[in-house]
Amino acid sequence: MSHPSPHPVLIIGGSGIVGSKAARALRELHPEQPIAIGGRNLEKAASVAGELGNATAVAVDLDQPGLGLSTQNQFSAVVLFVKDEHLHSIPFAQARGIPYLSISSGLTELGPEVAHYISRPNDSAIVLGSEWLVGIAALPVLHYGKEFRRLEQIAMTAVLDSEDIGGPAAHADFERLTTAGGPTAMIRQDGRWRWVTENDQAMRRMTTDITGQPLEVEAYAPFDVLSLAARTGAATVRFDLAVGATASRRRGEPFSSETIVELSGEDLQGRPAALRVDLVHPEGQAPVTALNVALTVERLLGLNGQAPVTPGLYMPDQLLDPAYAMQRWREFGIQIRVSAPEAAAAEA
Repeated sequence: MSHPSPHPVLIIGGSGIVGSKAARALRELHPEQPIAIGGRNLEKAASVAGELGNATAVAVDLDQPGLGLSTQNQFSAVVLFVKDEHLHSIPFAQARGIPYLSISSGLTELGPEVAHYISRPNDSAIVLGSEWLVGIAALPVLHYGKEFRRLEQIAMTAVLDSEDIGGPAAHADFERLTTAGGPTAMIRQDGRWRWVTENDQAMRRMTTDITGQPLEVEAYAPFDVLSLAARTGAATVRFDLAVGATASRRRGEPFSSETIVELSGEDLQGRPAALRVDLVHPEGQAPVTALNVALTVERLLGLNGQAPVTPGLYMPDQLLDPAYAMQRWREFGIQIRVSAPEAAAAEA
């Protein structure tokens, strides 16, 4: 049963491509939950708010402490779809004791957000949401990982269509995270943490795409690697990215979102086992990200009848129940295919 908060969820960047989809997904999940669309362009924010219903538009200035908002403005959560270079949004949430969720940071940018949490650990739930599409790879690892007594290797791959980079904010994030100087990506290899760079042999590997065609991919560094290594104990954990034409576009159809999860280790009887999960959304990455943000907000506020999340530092896979999330994914058009003899019937 839904228990909406009387105060709106503030979605900063909510008039952008992904932010507006997240607002619509939250509206579909919880029609009675108020939403505030925040941004610099109040007219654009008001247009999205008008389409949603039970929503307002607010002018937000990330360059200003307090975001340029009055202390009289009350919200139930802060969700950030743009890069906050000042990080004024975290103390804004902490001062109000409300949850905070951001999805734009990379591993090399992790420190400032963590430091804000450490400075006031009892004020807010701080969610570092920069797992790939806010959990589309991490949650299947946890769901199907239960079929293993011991996970040895986790390999996650995203195929990002070159026509699906997203709007200006998403494009800026992608450029920043893929062209920043220094180490390129962090992986866990044979039990050791290491950074791999362009000339490192471990930077690239071969896999197959969802059609079975060979695919060369390169190491990338969303937060999935950190969280899953800690939670599963797997000795080798990596996330790889390929940018090009997705299988659907090669068939002459619109681009899609393709995520591949490959697990190996020992099954519950101690025998060698491997499992692969392909996840596809026919409309690309934006609706997947939007839905997972909405599910995270739902969990943070207890909108589905659970208790609201207490103050702490989280990643999405720590908050979302994998089986419930995957059920919602199917309802919203995500196709899930498991390909292993032992797991053929395990599509829960």
